[in-house]
Amino acid sequence: MERLSRARLDEILERARGLRVAVVGDVMLDVYLVGSVSRISPEAPVPVVHVTEERFALGGAANVAANVAAVGAECHLVGYVGADESGRRIRQALSALDGGRVHARLVEREDRPTTTKTRVVARHQQVVRFDREDAGDLPDACATELCDAVRQAVAASDALVLEDYNKGVLVPAVIRAALDAAREAGIPSVVDPKFRNFMEFGGATVFKPNALELGAALGAHVRPDDDAWLEDARTRVGARHLLLTLGEDGMALRSDDAATFRIPTVAREVFDVSGAGDTVTAFVAVALAAGATMEEAAVLANLAAGIEVGKPGVAVVTPAELRAMVGD
Repeated sequence: MERLSRARLDEILERARGLRVAVVGDVMLDVYLVGSVSRISPEAPVPVVHVTEERFALGGAANVAANVAAVGAECHLVGYVGADESGRRIRQALSALDGGRVHARLVEREDRPTTTKTRVVARHQQVVRFDREDAGDLPDACATELCDAVRQAVAASDALVLEDYNKGVLVPAVIRAALDAAREAGIPSVVDPKFRNFMEFGGATVFKPNALELGAALGAHVRPDDDAWLEDARTRVGARHLLLTLGEDGMALRSDDAATFRIPTVAREVFDVSGAGDTVTAFVAVALAAGATMEEAAVLANLAAGIEVGKPGVAVVTPAELRAMVGD
């Protein structure tokens, strides 16, 4: 199966409305300073950008939550923000999402900033990015508070997402609390890992790294065309399904009960890959909660990613866009 029928897509999307997804992870704010370049600075050999627009977008786990809400599901978002302007912007943006579908349970501290990525863009090209963050693990007291929030969120949800950007939220205690709660509740769990705690997610339903992350964690060159290698990788990370994202080469899905399933990319035009991984994670979780098979969830997520990368910056994908992509 390389595509979904329109009827099956409609069935999954209709079931998604009203479902609840717990999203736990690193909440970030994306800032875009957009302008034009007409000269080089006399102070240094760098372009002078005349800024004409400033835009803000939800990033990381908050972007996953926004995509969950865009498809019509509710989201219980658990994460961290600082007591600063970026944290306030994130809270405002979450509360402004259509339908009030995102219920945020955000731990806050005075001594730690909200992770903020600021991109300077000119002529549709990124000139520079600068980050404000403290990427160390959150203190134990915060982790305990997060564990309590995670258990409450998972108990009220139909699926779990763990979205890791190595910004300190997904410490081992929080990971274990979330996955244990999902197992006890009998709901699927979808993990988007990063390097620091890569091997801490054993027992997840779906483990969704990219090739760089998986190769670095296993200390080996990734062989996506080698079924035996993929099965060994799936076993080592301890997940039921390994969904390996391969950029322009699409995805490879290796499951504990099926042959390797490969999904070619459907992107018609790649404008900006920012947020594509968040989109995939969100749609896999929603689709599984809606009763889709793993193969159907992967195909649907691939369609959504193909739409997202055609948009500038971090963006959400709507049911109408998916229906237009599939056609009649």
